[in-house]
Amino acid sequence: MSKGGLLLVMTGPSGVGKSTLVRRVQQDLPEVRFSVSCTTRGAREGEVHGSDYFFVSVPDFEERVGRGEFLEHASVHGNLYGTLRSHVMDEVGTGAVMLLDIDVQGAAQVRASGQEATYLFILPPSFEVLEQRLRGRATDAAEVIDRRLKTARSEVEQAALFEHSIVNDDLERAAAEFVELIGTCRAATAVPDSNRAASDP
Repeated sequence: MSKGGLLLVMTGPSGVGKSTLVRRVQQDLPEVRFSVSCTTRGAREGEVHGSDYFFVSVPDFEERVGRGEFLEHASVHGNLYGTLRSHVMDEVGTGAVMLLDIDVQGAAQVRASGQEATYLFILPPSFEVLEQRLRGRATDAAEVIDRRLKTARSEVEQAALFEHSIVNDDLERAAAEFVELIGTCRAATAVPDSNRAASDP
C-alpha cells in the first residue's frame, strides 16, 4: 500500500502556535510541507523564487485569477497572494502532505473551488492563554494585540465549519494527534500497490 498524498487546509488564530506545531510534526513526517504561494510583492533579501514564493507581476497574477488557477487568493497590504492549484496538486500527486496555512476566508475559497481537501482548525487552550502568548512575544503594540484577539474570537466561532480540530495545549500531545490525523486521512486515499502497478504503462 503506497502512502497517499494529502491536501490539508489548516487555520488557527495568530499566536496559537501553528508553526511550532508543524515543525514538531515534520520531525515524524518529513514529507509534510507548506505550499508555496504566488505573490506580486517583490522578493526580499535571501528569498528564492519557487522556494519561498512564486514572484509574479500584477498582470500575470490577474490573468491567473481569470483562468481559475488559484485555489484561493487575497489582497494583503496592497500585494496579491494566492495558492496555485497546479503546484499543490502536483506535490500531492508525489505523496506529499501539502499544508495550506490560511485564514477562514481562504479556507472558504478552497471549499468553493471544489478541490478535495481535509480541513483542520488549531485551537488555543483558552483565550486567556492565547492572550498571554501574544503579549509574551513582546513584538507587537497593545492595540495590535487587541485587534488580533478580536479577530481570533471571530475565527474560533467558525471552527465548527472544519472537519477536524486540535487544541494546542501541549505540544507533544497535539503533535501526536496531528500525526494520527494525517495517517488516517492518507490511509483513506492510499492506492494499493497492485492497482498502481496495473495502471503504470
